[in-house]
Amino acid sequence: MLADDLRDLAPRESAWVSLDAARVKAFSDATEDWQFIHLDAERASRTAFGGTVAHGFLTLSMLSMMSYQVMEGIPGILSSVNYGFDRIRFVSPVRVGLRVRGRFAVASVDEGDGWLDVHWDVEVEIEGAARPALVANWITRMYLR
Repeated sequence: MLADDLRDLAPRESAWVSLDAARVKAFSDATEDWQFIHLDAERASRTAFGGTVAHGFLTLSMLSMMSYQVMEGIPGILSSVNYGFDRIRFVSPVRVGLRVRGRFAVASVDEGDGWLDVHWDVEVEIEGAARPALVANWITRMYLR
């Protein structure tokens, strides 16, 4: 029953989240990726980006937080874990200070003994932008009660 309910689930959106300078700096420090395009506004302004941009992997990692919002209220789930990606594309850079949100749609569901693999078509949109920051097919394994 739960697998069918998930297959019929309407696409869901997370709340907007800011990829501000403090978050970008914290991610830089955590990953030791201090490339100037993320941190040095003066130098980054002279690049094709026209200013500092968030790390693509920071944008990608925000999917976890966003997914908690869209999976909230799904009954029968004991826990879920990141199972991997079939596809990830970084479509557009996110300028530091802009907001993004995730749009999640169930593409398919695989069933096992006590678990479901949910394949999500995910798009992270940038507020006010025509093109998304990224698109992906993300798999979460949900363990059932």
